[in-house]
Amino acid sequence: MEQKNGSSFTRFILLGFSDRPQLELVLFVVLLIFYIFTLLGNTTIIALSYLDPCLHTPMYFFLSNLSFLDMCYTTSIVPQFLVNLSGADKSISFGGCEAQFFISLALGCTECILLGVMAFDRYAAVCRPLHYTVIMHPRLCALMASASWVTGFAISLLQTVLTFLLPLCGRNKLDHFFCEIPPFLKLACVDTTMNVYMTFFASVIILLTPVSLIMFSYGWIVRAVLRIKSTAGRRKAFGTCGSHLTVVSLFFSTAISVYFQPSSSDSQDQEKFMSLFYTVIIPMTNPLIYTLRNRDVKGAMKKVFWKASDSR
Repeated sequence: MEQKNGSSFTRFILLGFSDRPQLELVLFVVLLIFYIFTLLGNTTIIALSYLDPCLHTPMYFFLSNLSFLDMCYTTSIVPQFLVNLSGADKSISFGGCEAQFFISLALGCTECILLGVMAFDRYAAVCRPLHYTVIMHPRLCALMASASWVTGFAISLLQTVLTFLLPLCGRNKLDHFFCEIPPFLKLACVDTTMNVYMTFFASVIILLTPVSLIMFSYGWIVRAVLRIKSTAGRRKAFGTCGSHLTVVSLFFSTAISVYFQPSSSDSQDQEKFMSLFYTVIIPMTNPLIYTLRNRDVKGAMKKVFWKASDSR
């Protein structure tokens, strides 16, 4: 079958960690546990935000979007990875790889933008508390969330088309555990300078722009918090932002290290583990971070469980 990029094959081989067979069984068990916890934790956040009227606020609206996004993001990568880890067949169909590439990239881009939007929400809550409900109107929240999703998928569509038009000259072995931009560019048999520049430009927009917005927002937040005289007030203000800032630091630090580090064979293993961190570990830890550091979520969990026990 002749593909659009001129390559005469129907499947890609995802090498992943096949050079470390002793690691594959351990990875399979750990990833399966992480995946289950990711689904349970993020589903819990979404359910609590829907069931508890106290959580019907812009912050938890965006948090529900983030939880749903994290579930989809992990699901676009982990099940296929588990299949490849469990047997000798490390392949994925051409169409499956194309779909995984598009969906995972779209969700990753959407998460970058959504985290920036959530920083603006925290800025409005801390720096403009009296006008918060007016600024963060439900329509504006829905518009910003929708814009995050649409922008993320639009950028991914452009990157997917440009990447899969590259001729591979029969090369179908991806030195990665899922279909992602960096290993694809290394697979091409033509000069990929233009694609590298396009990817770098897109990375600057999708990674550094939200980071700049987040830093700007938290600069004003810190300034506003330092003006609060009471220690309790400062703790409460920092508490509302601490969870988001932790998630932002973990996600962007790993994503930036993958997409902005110089390409070399020595960094390939490091790139795989870093990708593993922001595609699997961070989506699992997000619910834990927001639950352990947030009294509202803890209170909502108690209410829901008490109601469930009382109904029995």
